[in-house]
Amino acid sequence: MLSTSSRLRIQEILCRIAMRKEVTLEERIYINKYASRYSNVSAWLRKASNLQRQKLSSNPIDELLNGLDLCSSDPHATYNPDHDDLGEWFSGSPSWVRRS
Repeated sequence: MLSTSSRLRIQEILCRIAMRKEVTLEERIYINKYASRYSNVSAWLRKASNLQRQKLSSNPIDELLNGLDLCSSDPHATYNPDHDDLGEWFSGSPSWVRRS
């Protein structure tokens, strides 16, 4: 369980990430530590990264997809069934998605 002070610090850092403001290496390490342990922090980080990359768009389909948060956390990650192993492709995902 996240403490209130940790949650507030994480959200403040994520707001700066989303607004493309300066974030230190120590803050990024702090966020990644919590993102690897808590799926909600991982989702917050993914959303902040998506907002950071998102350009103003008037396309309603793009806005819907961005709102659903269905994209990968890595914008260049694509699965190629001819060359990639599905287990390896999911290796960076939260523990509840990986193979058991």
